[in-house]
Amino acid sequence: MSATDPLMSTRWLRTFALGGMLVMPATAFAQSAAPAPAPHVPLFTLEDAYLAGGFIAGTLALRPLDEHFARRLQDKNSQSSRFLQNVAVTFRTIAEPGAFFIGGGLYIAGRASKQRDMADLGLHGTEAVVLGSVFAGVLKDAFGRARPFVHPPTDSTGFNPNDWQFGRGLTDGDQYRSFPSGHSVAAFAAAAAVVNETSRWWPNLTWVIGPAMYGGAGIVGLSRMYNNRHWASDVMMGAAIGTFAGNKVVRYHHRTNPTNRFDRWLLGASVRQSANGSYSSFAWSFAPAPR
Repeated sequence: MSATDPLMSTRWLRTFALGGMLVMPATAFAQSAAPAPAPHVPLFTLEDAYLAGGFIAGTLALRPLDEHFARRLQDKNSQSSRFLQNVAVTFRTIAEPGAFFIGGGLYIAGRASKQRDMADLGLHGTEAVVLGSVFAGVLKDAFGRARPFVHPPTDSTGFNPNDWQFGRGLTDGDQYRSFPSGHSVAAFAAAAAVVNETSRWWPNLTWVIGPAMYGGAGIVGLSRMYNNRHWASDVMMGAAIGTFAGNKVVRYHHRTNPTNRFDRWLLGASVRQSANGSYSSFAWSFAPAPR
């Protein structure tokens, strides 16, 4: 396959990325034994404070470099690459709306096949994406930061990463909702959920699954910068929110409150086939589903 063939490149990338996200968890479902119940822990710990501090420091460190990265990614050589354009489109689509389709598909397939772990991952991954996206949406409206394309560089002026106005994202439209990156939130929320869930079933492969998932999420963030939709600091804060959303959702459901009503209801559902085999229906149970 030639690297200059955009159609083949796009198909190959989509197949590889989507296949990797689905096959790794599915393999864990099939080959791992049910994990032993973990001891209850608080939802927030001191380690969370350290992680938050690291993300905030990273965001502040990138702020002075926002314009530099924007210029490098928008130069003629970078933007003329069909390969990079295809990569950006593919990974952007995987994050949104792909994360919702993948999560929903895993949940439905898990319930239909009675594989609780698969349904568990689909449900909690989707929950993490939704939770992170809602929180990020509030910040986008509040900070009102202009996206990079609002102030394109000219002969006399350059990018303006310092165009902020409180509440403008709510009143002046999406072009002033740059901070934080929503696609990065979705990608890192899904990655964190997958890594946390699969580490319970297949702890010896966390070192493989972790870099693969977080690396893919990082490419999503870079794609948003390449498409001139976000600054580098937007992506860093999006990664922070998404990572926390994925970590907290999985911890809450498995360590802090494993008997919560949300899981009892949605993971207690099952698919039943009619007597003549012509259709299936959902049956809901509020009793805890067996592990």
